[in-house]
Amino acid sequence: MKIKQRFSFCLVLMLVVVGLQKGSAQSSPKFDAQSGPPTMNELLQVHEKFVYEVKYGFFKLGKVYVDIVGDTLSRGVKTWHLQTIIKSNPGIPFVGREENHYNSLMAVGKDGKPYTTVFWTDNVDEGEYNDTRYIFNRKEGKVYSFEKGEPKDTLNLEEPASSGHIVFYFSRLFAGTHQSYRIPIYISHEKGYLTANNTTHTEEREYAAFDHPVKTYKSEGNADVDGPFGFRGKFTAWFGADSLRLPLEAHVKVWLGHVKVRLIKYTRTTKYQPRNVSETQ
Repeated sequence: MKIKQRFSFCLVLMLVVVGLQKGSAQSSPKFDAQSGPPTMNELLQVHEKFVYEVKYGFFKLGKVYVDIVGDTLSRGVKTWHLQTIIKSNPGIPFVGREENHYNSLMAVGKDGKPYTTVFWTDNVDEGEYNDTRYIFNRKEGKVYSFEKGEPKDTLNLEEPASSGHIVFYFSRLFAGTHQSYRIPIYISHEKGYLTANNTTHTEEREYAAFDHPVKTYKSEGNADVDGPFGFRGKFTAWFGADSLRLPLEAHVKVWLGHVKVRLIKYTRTTKYQPRNVSETQ
């Protein structure tokens, strides 16, 4: 896949899904639609791990793994290392084995919203590490982009600046409310926007990761970015009506039809116990 396609594929998946693993030792979330959305502090008090499955019709395109793997200081600011690993289904014709890692150092601003200090990608299957990199320099008000170690562009920074990766957390702060949001996204050495509209209406939906139907909130939005297979535009996502607003499902339209992303495994511990990450990232 091209670099832009691989990253945009990650962005689409970040709009998505979470559920609880069957038989898990943790307590199950209460989908009662009574609590308000979480704060970033509440989300970071638990250590969550997610595994998703991506399907087009009956075809399984691959799996996605999401985890905060550690914390560190980035230019004197405490950050969390959010990592997403995408592995393709090697049986898909013309694709084969693809494994790509997406990394963000994520901080929390005074307004309680997440933002990115550094974003980078690793094309593991081809042995290319740090093949794209974005540095968000708030002192200078600039975003510096790199490809294969070489400078590519310098863009004006607009908050809450990121490369889209933190949508996984940002969207949960608004799910189950009437609030909409619009965030700038720096990808492909350009700036685009992602917007989303939320609702307080609930509906029950069934997921393989649960042994019972769960209450959900729906969110609809538009991604003004270039995605894989012609994706550029509208999406729909569902979040759990629980205290952590677990994202449960997403539908996005591409040139060959609709792609669905759904959770197959979720685990969490009640206290976050990170591993340290080098500040040199």
